[in-house]
Amino acid sequence: MRNAVGLRMRALALVALGVSACRPQDPPAIDGPPIVPVDTAPDADPKVANCATLFGTGLTNAFGRLDGTISAVIPPNYQDCAMPNRTHLVLQVDVDGAIYRMVVNVASDQGPPDVFFDQIAAPLAGAPWASGWHPGEQLDYVAQLGLHADAFVATPTAQLVPTISDQLVLGAHVSVYATSENNNSSSAHLVHRNGGNQDGAIVIDPETAPRYLVMHFDEQLF
Repeated sequence: MRNAVGLRMRALALVALGVSACRPQDPPAIDGPPIVPVDTAPDADPKVANCATLFGTGLTNAFGRLDGTISAVIPPNYQDCAMPNRTHLVLQVDVDGAIYRMVVNVASDQGPPDVFFDQIAAPLAGAPWASGWHPGEQLDYVAQLGLHADAFVATPTAQLVPTISDQLVLGAHVSVYATSENNNSSSAHLVHRNGGNQDGAIVIDPETAPRYLVMHFDEQLF
């Protein structure tokens, strides 16, 4: 754990260099033990009942926007679905019959564990919603959504998971701004503030009344 002085020095250095305080190491597949114990979402939860075992291969190494249909919402540390993740919520999205994993960080592994969360109604950034992977689309919390760090609220994992999950309706259209990398063509992650027009977000009701679910970490100043 870093002390408070070290944490702020790192944040200031990142601002000075123009580098986002993202977590490029956030794993899109299986990772280590959970930072904060969470309810593993019980067998009766319909949002995990039809989780996929096979995944699409259409994501390229890029930041982009995935437009598709919500097919499953898997809480962290739920082990009964393929490719489980101990520290992230996994949103499975159906794109023309192929399922993709959008891996969402719900706990910080540096400093305070709470993730800072906000939601805002705003037009869909980029081209209109169209089922598929759209590399090259851009999103910036400040420039396009008018958001700054102080608008977000520190939210514990146990509260953040249902706050996100309850708004993700099976069968509904969704857009996810995220990064796919390391030749992982089925998964994308970094669904949080990254800077450089590559801020991650989940957008519900993207065609009719877009609402962004957005996140950042304690050390990120913007």
